[in-house]
Amino acid sequence: MKLFIDTADIAQIKETYSWGIIDGVTTNPSHVAKTGRPAAAVYRDICAIVDGPISLETLSLTAPEMIAEGRELAKFHRNVVVKIPMTREGMKAVKVLAAEGIKTNVTVTFSPLQALLAAKCGATYISPFVGRLDSFGHTGMDLVRQIKQIYTNYGYKTEIIVSDLSLLSGRDEGSSGGGYSRPAGGSSSSANFDQRPPAGQDDIAQSAEISDDDIPF
Repeated sequence: MKLFIDTADIAQIKETYSWGIIDGVTTNPSHVAKTGRPAAAVYRDICAIVDGPISLETLSLTAPEMIAEGRELAKFHRNVVVKIPMTREGMKAVKVLAAEGIKTNVTVTFSPLQALLAAKCGATYISPFVGRLDSFGHTGMDLVRQIKQIYTNYGYKTEIIVSDLSLLSGRDEGSSGGGYSRPAGGSSSSANFDQRPPAGQDDIAQSAEISDDDIPF
């Protein structure tokens, strides 16, 4: 099992990495914005501290833009993993980047079939949002177990990062997946790229705008 810290706060990263238990870092644009610093400077600092997977997220919405952005992010360091949302355009980008040997982390994932599609496109990591599901009355770790079973059954090498952990129950059961992503300081099977959590989800879900009618299967 691996442990990831979810932040762009350089002081927090330095401190927790010094403990010898952190394997990598996951970030998002919100984390970077909170630092008040240029993203490139933040990314360079993180890469200089952590010798492990570092997920840096794209901001673009179309596949060509995500691909171009992903290529630029990958230039920061060999440890960079390009973080891409689970959308149709995102999966197109993952397919291309994977073919180029660029590691990817598919985020905003809420269903087993989304995880299967990401693996088929060549994702290096999948990040199911366990805490978000838990907060709306679901058992997020059930999703992790389902994803792990699918990957085992079909031989996919995609690793699971259990994301958005906010409940003790999720932490206790984390061994069902491949790793944790924990914020610093703090089960459906629809074949819909835009699978969302129950009503009330915040702006995370707004990154995908595909309706059921748009899905060709």
